[in-house]
Amino acid sequence: MPPSNEIPARADHTAPDLKHLFSELIRLETELWDAVAGRLRADYGLPLQQFEFMQVIARTPNCRVQDIAAEISITVGGTSKIVDRVEAAGYCVRSANPSDRRSSILKLTPEGERLLAAATVTFEQELRARLGSGVPDRTLAQFTNTLTRLRASVRSVDAAEKDRLILPA
Repeated sequence: MPPSNEIPARADHTAPDLKHLFSELIRLETELWDAVAGRLRADYGLPLQQFEFMQVIARTPNCRVQDIAAEISITVGGTSKIVDRVEAAGYCVRSANPSDRRSSILKLTPEGERLLAAATVTFEQELRARLGSGVPDRTLAQFTNTLTRLRASVRSVDAAEKDRLILPA
């Protein structure tokens, strides 16, 4: 039996079904990631994760590994490994950071810039086909704002939890 697109009925109609919301968000992310990743890999041989990193490098002046990690919400160690792959592919270069000798500045190579420009067109086409066709633009804008607020809330809870676990010396 195919999965239902209907929201499960609840006795309390004012409270959201957070388990259902979680499930829908995760499934949407997985399905969207797989579709977009498949298209970028097929058309350009470019993994979606590397594409995302290249986007951050392109729009972040004096981009460092730490900047990518913070924006993508992954560890610095994991970020560094993926940056190594982007660099090995010839899409970015590292240079010494004049402000901090412990870090490097990342910059796309001309080949990386060309690939990012072409892949961005395909990326946007996939997003429009998969997200833009389902609901009106205004609904997508509201959903984006809601997700942004939810992410900020999750980070706030994480920060409070971290502060709670750090005991005074």
